[in-house]
Amino acid sequence: MATQPETFIGLDIGSTKVCCVVGLQEEESAQPSIIGVGTAPVEGMRKGVVVDIEETVSSITAAVDEAERISGVPIDRATVGVDGAHVSSLNSTGLIAVGRADQEIASEDVRRAEEAAMAVQLPPNREIIQMFPRSFKVDDQTNVKDPVGMNGVRLEVEAHIVTGATPAIKNLQRAIYQAGIDIEGQVMVPLAAARAVLTKKQRELGVAVVDIGGGTTGIAVYEEGEILASSILPVGAAHITNDIAIGLRTDIDSAEKIKLKYIQAHTSKTRINEKLRIEELGDDGVITRRDLESIVHARLEEIFQMVRAEFAKIGKDGMLPGGVVLTGGGAKLPGIEEIAKAVLELPASVGHPYGLTGLADKVSDPAFAAPVGLMLENMNHTLRAPDKANVKLGETVDKLRKTLRNLLP
Repeated sequence: MATQPETFIGLDIGSTKVCCVVGLQEEESAQPSIIGVGTAPVEGMRKGVVVDIEETVSSITAAVDEAERISGVPIDRATVGVDGAHVSSLNSTGLIAVGRADQEIASEDVRRAEEAAMAVQLPPNREIIQMFPRSFKVDDQTNVKDPVGMNGVRLEVEAHIVTGATPAIKNLQRAIYQAGIDIEGQVMVPLAAARAVLTKKQRELGVAVVDIGGGTTGIAVYEEGEILASSILPVGAAHITNDIAIGLRTDIDSAEKIKLKYIQAHTSKTRINEKLRIEELGDDGVITRRDLESIVHARLEEIFQMVRAEFAKIGKDGMLPGGVVLTGGGAKLPGIEEIAKAVLELPASVGHPYGLTGLADKVSDPAFAAPVGLMLENMNHTLRAPDKANVKLGETVDKLRKTLRNLLP
């Protein structure tokens, strides 16, 4: 009897919407298959942080219910995204002495080195969300990717650590649990987006993902295949909508429609003086494209200047050969990559999730980069999670091997 393929779920709770993506890995296919997608607007979030638990629970439930109807799979667990300006990162090192008599590095030594790297002094209201080992150093040999099986007397790891404010994380977790979902992992949103859109070659060259959400903009910088830096800025595409509402003296709903219908982030000089009749503004709704788009340009330039400042902090201003990949709902503005190129002075493109089957057309959108990445992280975590019985068996075999080795002449 054939076993039922296991499903994997990513849950992204953003500032303006909740998105749930369901995927599975079938034996005959090398690519993940998308079998369910659910979205719902959210009112209980501000800039990636929960401000109303009941509203957030309702939005999560609505998105999950839609994903369940489409996929036919009950959803009670997920890997979730963590967003908000309270999320920050730092690089740390951990150093240990190799404990085995034969000086062969084991997985236990790697674990101890990683724990040493995570022993950083944090304020009492902050906690570690994720830890990424960037590279290892065995004695004097640097840039080691996997030290297990190598010989040495000291092992050092350079790690990238993502932290967040404990109250904000607990409130998000409470809303998710109240919606009936168990949390199998937490991933910083721009790192999830990078998981869905970046290629191995881009990571090796040096590349940044800029995820422009509703209330926040996430940044993840990669170099030599590993994460170098990450951060989240408290500004996003919703600020563009607010600017349009103020500039054109209209309500938020009309401003959002105008943004989606009329805005082009980059327009040719021949069309810049074109007059637009905007029906959402009523009888007086005639405005030049220049006036309309100047509102948007000002905010986008501010966002990308803030992104550039983050690059400068790590010495990568204008120094990323792989350029910038734009994701998130804000990346759907036509011509946004041209403004990114001009401000950041780097190659820029809009990223879409790739390498998927099934309902891939429903998520082939920069706005779905983070939820798809969360689904992929859920898949990766579940498939590589070792079975406890196998771990104990492996430890027993190691002990027997060591005993026999000591008995040999």
